[in-house]
Amino acid sequence: MNPIQEYFFRIDEPERSTLLFLRKKILESDTENITETLSFGLPFFKFKKKMLCYFYYSKKHKKHYISFYHGDRLDYPELLSEGRKKFKILLIDIDEDLPLEFILRIINEIKQYIRT
Repeated sequence: MNPIQEYFFRIDEPERSTLLFLRKKILESDTENITETLSFGLPFFKFKKKMLCYFYYSKKHKKHYISFYHGDRLDYPELLSEGRKKFKILLIDIDEDLPLEFILRIINEIKQYIRT
């Protein structure tokens, strides 16, 4: 198992399946330019080798989240900054439908801010 697979293997169900589904959709949204790496022990997604977003777990909220780089430039009430300067997070509620279209729209918006 590679380190990225190990990260997901340590997550319990149903969170694991939800994050793996989201991971797949993010990678499929731009197969030429979005890549995945493991940085700081977390799965990071990069757009043309520049930071885009990553997954993590909030102990405060007791939920997994996706954190968006350049989130400081986004104005959506669903995104939380919680003192972060460049990132905003979207909490993933396993008991609700995954806002996939919203997440992919944010990713496309962030791509516009990344200088390549």
